[in-house]
Amino acid sequence: MEEQDYTPDSDGEGATDDHDDAWDEEVPEPTVDAAERLTRLAREAVDETEADAYREDRAERLTDHGFTARVRDEDDTLVLYPEEWMEDGVVQIDRIEDTDRAVEVSLSGAGDPDDWAEVEAHNAEVVDRVASDYGEVHATNARAFADFMGNHYARPVDSASADEVEEFLAEYFPRNAWPTDEQRDAVEASLQYVFEVTDD
Repeated sequence: MEEQDYTPDSDGEGATDDHDDAWDEEVPEPTVDAAERLTRLAREAVDETEADAYREDRAERLTDHGFTARVRDEDDTLVLYPEEWMEDGVVQIDRIEDTDRAVEVSLSGAGDPDDWAEVEAHNAEVVDRVASDYGEVHATNARAFADFMGNHYARPVDSASADEVEEFLAEYFPRNAWPTDEQRDAVEASLQYVFEVTDD
């Protein structure tokens, strides 16, 4: 799917850059984080087939919530907006009743995109090692921690400070990861395993 530009008349900043007390967008924040991650991976992919696969994955995740994605090139922003605004791949202006429904995520923040791709590759490897050694519940928690460190700090998971771990446990994880009871009970052990597999 080819990226197209679209600029909604929204006053909002990139949603995933905010640390509000409550997430009030229609698209769950973990889905927004995943859309950002997949968009960055598609941009960095050398092979166009690989890039298309990332975009297709992003589209499927957003379709589950009735949304679609475009990259606005002029300010390097990922824009997520309702599919009902579209017809035959074109935004229908007369269907836009509330521009605040759109979610914007800056793709230029938190470091150089090349650095981000390297960080994501490292963090994904850590998640895979946690999955292999300790199982899917811990791997799911590790993936949430990787999204937190990658999207908010553009740093490897094993570089997290004590304050950042506390921020993840107290703020990001309970509100944004949508954990099951099993994940919630396991999360502290999951983070321990993240640091164990990186020998940190």
